[in-house]
Amino acid sequence: MNILEISHVTKTFGTKAVLNDLSFFVPEHSVFGFIGQNGAGKTTTMKIVLGLLESNQGEVLVNGEKVTFGQNCTNKYIGYLPDVPEFYDFMTPREYLSMCGRITGMCREEIREKSAELLKVVGLEGENKRIKGFSRGMKQRLGIAQALLNSPKLLICDEPTSALDPMGRKEVLDILSSVREHTTVVFSTHILSDVERICDRIAFLHEGKVALRGTLEEIRHIRNGDSIEIEFPTEQDADIFSGIYSGGRKAGRTKLLFCKRTERDMLQMMECLSQNLIPILRMEKLEPSLEDLFLEVVGK
Repeated sequence: MNILEISHVTKTFGTKAVLNDLSFFVPEHSVFGFIGQNGAGKTTTMKIVLGLLESNQGEVLVNGEKVTFGQNCTNKYIGYLPDVPEFYDFMTPREYLSMCGRITGMCREEIREKSAELLKVVGLEGENKRIKGFSRGMKQRLGIAQALLNSPKLLICDEPTSALDPMGRKEVLDILSSVREHTTVVFSTHILSDVERICDRIAFLHEGKVALRGTLEEIRHIRNGDSIEIEFPTEQDADIFSGIYSGGRKAGRTKLLFCKRTERDMLQMMECLSQNLIPILRMEKLEPSLEDLFLEVVGK
């Protein structure tokens, strides 16, 4: 089942089209990476899904129900973490979650049990100090706990790691990966290494449209071949092979890189090396990174 379906959504601000016939779907219990440059329309899309912004045309379904601007019926299925979550700094984490639980109509016992469970999940179970003293990473983790408080079917995170240091990013990504058993995660980002680490499905947003979408494996195979890197014992060996087998470029003093090559090309290279008695230290097939694919999509 698809927990989120976006069909032919268009959104303009004045004469500027931010989203242009946008369509994609998110299967249940997946971690979905929504990738795009800053200003590509990722946040606009999230606000339309939440019913906070009206689209010019198109339809959005959450758990099979249509999203309607200005109404929050479908938000009962959603937990949301904005890129910069705001808190009441004078509260402790438990006090803040207790307040959020009361607002959503949870009973006292349920709030107590759920708060304890989620604070443990996000690594804040022992924190009793005021939120005012929290680091940015700790606030992001508390924001995830708040977003999961109502046991949502869909957790939406808007640029959750963009302003965090490497350790903070790791902590947040580990949490998002761990909760996939209980919910579906959609997070927008322009940090491609984060997507490669935890996502199983992705969509590239470019000029208001989805330029590429699918599983990581499917998208990596869109390119016609991988790169092949050969490392030689000496620079002279690299130059000799380069003179015999064309199409490579230097990737270091003793390395040659051949882009967009197939397994057949690799076999031909091995045969050429053997026939000409050229020694090598290593031959490696390099799969394209998401950064390579993204740069191709945006034409840079």
